[in-house]
Amino acid sequence: MPSSPANNAPALTDLVMPKLGLTMTEGVLAEWKAKPGDSVSAGTVIFVVETDKIANEVEAPSAGTIAEILVQTGETVPVGTPVARWTGKGFIADEADAPRPAVEAPKPAPLPASTGDRVRATPLARRIAKAQGVDLHAVAGSGPDGRIKAADVEAAAKTAPAASPTEGERIALSAKYLAMVRRVVAAKRDIPDFQVVRTADVGALLELRRQLNAVGGPKVSVNDMVLKAVGRALLSLPRANRIWAEDAHIAFAATDVGMVVNSEDGLFIPILRDVGRLPLDRLAVDSAAAAAKAREGRLAAGDITGGAISVSNLGMFGAKALTPIISPPQSAILGIGAVERLFRPDAEGKPALRQEMTLTLSCDHRVYDGVLAARLLQAVAEALEAPHSLLLTEG
Repeated sequence: MPSSPANNAPALTDLVMPKLGLTMTEGVLAEWKAKPGDSVSAGTVIFVVETDKIANEVEAPSAGTIAEILVQTGETVPVGTPVARWTGKGFIADEADAPRPAVEAPKPAPLPASTGDRVRATPLARRIAKAQGVDLHAVAGSGPDGRIKAADVEAAAKTAPAASPTEGERIALSAKYLAMVRRVVAAKRDIPDFQVVRTADVGALLELRRQLNAVGGPKVSVNDMVLKAVGRALLSLPRANRIWAEDAHIAFAATDVGMVVNSEDGLFIPILRDVGRLPLDRLAVDSAAAAAKAREGRLAAGDITGGAISVSNLGMFGAKALTPIISPPQSAILGIGAVERLFRPDAEGKPALRQEMTLTLSCDHRVYDGVLAARLLQAVAEALEAPHSLLLTEG
């Protein structure tokens, strides 16, 4: 609430920890870009928030002057917690450019002091732990509510057994990589997933891709065509374009699809917008740009927010198939294997050479049943086997 003005001083308003995604419940205030007394204009970056997915630059919603810093660098606080007081108007809320679901999600309940894989520790304790290779999960905290202090980490480091020459080298991992690890561990633990598998004859698709790339323009990859097939499947089966959220479903109107990209900091999933309605050549441009941003570490919060399904492709590495892990809050992910050349009997029983791709759909059973999963996979396979449908831009 704004404070009462005194001596004609401007009223102060809270700046709060923003909600930067459907599943975000807390964030680490990684860096302040402004200090008490600084005047900032609307759109100026004033602090940086780290979530379990990415670092986000938070901009001032209006012009104002920072009066007081309430949360220090390195502290983890729930969404909605005041982090500073200032003279500007408005509150920092959801990411302005993030896509909106067709149905509003219920607001998540605040997390308790210690939850899941998140360890409560002071910023100094975290720095010492990283420098000395101490696992904070194995440290008992002596601070309030079990918070780990620097002295706790130093004591743990002194009592840790020295590594023998045969144990190998301990390699520190980046914060982004560790965030990815926590995310997949939580997904595997919390999501009741199941898989549906089938193959698709992609001979016609490979020929169409050859023809498209022969006439110039943006280069279209097999992955682009799979992404397009998934987007069109969502147009025909809107019931599959949902995610789970606290005893409710969120239904999306746009056919957004995530694309798994490997980088030195782990796996990232940029979201491609309304793929089912996007022309294939435009999709090829967008997917190439998104992959480059992911590998260069330039993804913003809006780039990884939204969508109910992603595509993970290992076909270029010769893997026959893969069973990918769903990336929450999404409800499904499609694994793509390598194209195989093999003989199958034709309509007359004679051997015919086919080029087949294995598709594995991992689904959240809270959103999908077996029939819906099979229908979605069937729609994707049919689009790949009749690939000229991928040149259409409307359902």
